[in-house]
Amino acid sequence: MSTEPADSGVRDGTGPDVDEAVRALLLLMPRMVGRAKRMPVPREFQSLSLAPRHLSLLAYLLFDGPMSVNELAARLEVAPTTVSLMVGELSRKGILQRREDDEDRRRKIVSIADPHRDAINDWLGRGAGAWRKALAPLTAEQRRVFIDTLAAYEAALGED
Repeated sequence: MSTEPADSGVRDGTGPDVDEAVRALLLLMPRMVGRAKRMPVPREFQSLSLAPRHLSLLAYLLFDGPMSVNELAARLEVAPTTVSLMVGELSRKGILQRREDDEDRRRKIVSIADPHRDAINDWLGRGAGAWRKALAPLTAEQRRVFIDTLAAYEAALGED
């Protein structure tokens, strides 16, 4: 299966060994990604060629409400200029709206435009609901381990 050393197969009595877990995930991950890809993109967004980074931006605005470009950049872990470009692109299409911050006129607050809020909620809300259902039975510590594991997997995929 790989050039990595074989797992000893020794179990701690609470779950599969590493190789068994890898096998299970190699079967599960393509099914999970396939189901996520089959979630229909709302008709009004199909011509936009939205990338995953756009979906993350829309999800933050949907679930956490309006925020500044700098706040979005921090959450998305990208440069503010990258977020500004995405916001500009989606604003021109009428998906997002920008307004001045009442407390600091130099700051722009970004939000989802009202005419598109329901479509974005229906689209992205389904995935959020599935995550809530999957994560709710776990303890806070188990959720942290799960999130850290997915982050480590994503990082390992990026290694040479």
